[in-house]
Amino acid sequence: MKSNSLWISRSLQNVWHPCTQMQHHETMPLVPISHGRGAWLFDADGKRYLDGISSWWVNLFGHANSRINAALKDQLDKLEHVMLAGFTHEPVISLSEKLAEKTQHQLGHCFFASDGASAVEIALKMSFHSWSNSGLPDKKEFVCLQGSYHGETIGALAVTDVAIFRDAYGPLINSAHVVISPDARQALEGETAQDVARRAIAEVEKLFEQRSDKIAAIIVEPLIQCAIGFAMYDALYLTLLRALCDKYQVHLIADEIAVGCGRTGSFFACEQASIWPDFMCLSKGISGGYLPLSLVMTTDKVYQSFYHQDIRRGFLHSHSYTGNPLACRAALATLEIFQEDSVLATNCARAAKINAALAPLAQHEKVKNFRQRGMIWAFDAVDAKAGFSSRFFTQALKQELLLRPIGNTVYLMPPYILSDEEIAHLAHNTLSVFEQVMV
Repeated sequence: MKSNSLWISRSLQNVWHPCTQMQHHETMPLVPISHGRGAWLFDADGKRYLDGISSWWVNLFGHANSRINAALKDQLDKLEHVMLAGFTHEPVISLSEKLAEKTQHQLGHCFFASDGASAVEIALKMSFHSWSNSGLPDKKEFVCLQGSYHGETIGALAVTDVAIFRDAYGPLINSAHVVISPDARQALEGETAQDVARRAIAEVEKLFEQRSDKIAAIIVEPLIQCAIGFAMYDALYLTLLRALCDKYQVHLIADEIAVGCGRTGSFFACEQASIWPDFMCLSKGISGGYLPLSLVMTTDKVYQSFYHQDIRRGFLHSHSYTGNPLACRAALATLEIFQEDSVLATNCARAAKINAALAPLAQHEKVKNFRQRGMIWAFDAVDAKAGFSSRFFTQALKQELLLRPIGNTVYLMPPYILSDEEIAHLAHNTLSVFEQVMV
């Protein structure tokens, strides 16, 4: 273990890791990754781990993907970066065009950033500024769902309803209105997922009736609220929400950072509700998990509200690496794989195989709320003991799996390339780990 031990020691001395209490690494060692290949990660001593969560939900087509690698190598010899203020380049143009086409040009304008939280900040700022430019400056309040997660910058935390992320920074945050989640697990006896959606949407309408003249936008994670434990809900909620937003003149922001790019079964999750939002945030899988990239797509109506001779009416938001050519080229290669490999159709067949392999787990007496949508699976552990998530993570590593439960919820979010053998490995070892941890 000399190689692993050396890497761990060096990292603990110099690297402050995200979303981590560093003291915990005194008893739970870091995992030093040397390289990746396909669905697998390898540590410094050669031990392998099946990446069952796509490395925080970003790696769609495997590590060291040859097609994305080739695109980046080609781009490196052409243009690594140029500022996007006053300049442009082919990768950012082509990416914007292709994404607009995927929305049937309903969202025809792309504004680029680097990470998901920044995209959320942009959407919030755009919404408020657009209303202000349109003569409605009082519309500056926002609405989010219970348990929502939209990032950890100050603006994104305002619409994040997860206490562990918010509480320490409460004095810095402008609070949003919080409405109940349409989480299908909240169904009362005799209720369907659609009944839960209707009950949740009624609360939104009540709020809109009272405050729509002050509310700029409502932000949602379409179909699945990931960070709160993969709460899944019926698409009817989005359909009804779009109608309410139109009726009361409230912008709809769709945070598809985690659920976009084919993860829920359609390229955009909103497609399953046959609606388009006013703003759509994308990141994570858009670059295939290669480089930091995020963007906000919006409508021509919003775009035109900023189009003016007065610079103060422009959207004055930027960062140095906006629309980076390498990141955009990785995204273009990712979109090419979707098209060339008929990924959405292939994923449907692959998901059926994974469902079949997970059947013993779904039927386990200590599992409840086993659920799946697209290439996401989740289930809740019944009567799990304290420390369930950390013990599961540690035991999974021993069985060549990278899985990180959220609380008592185990989720699987694998890359879109698993072979039959890898599916069997994922399903069999997940069950094995679960049974060992639940003893």
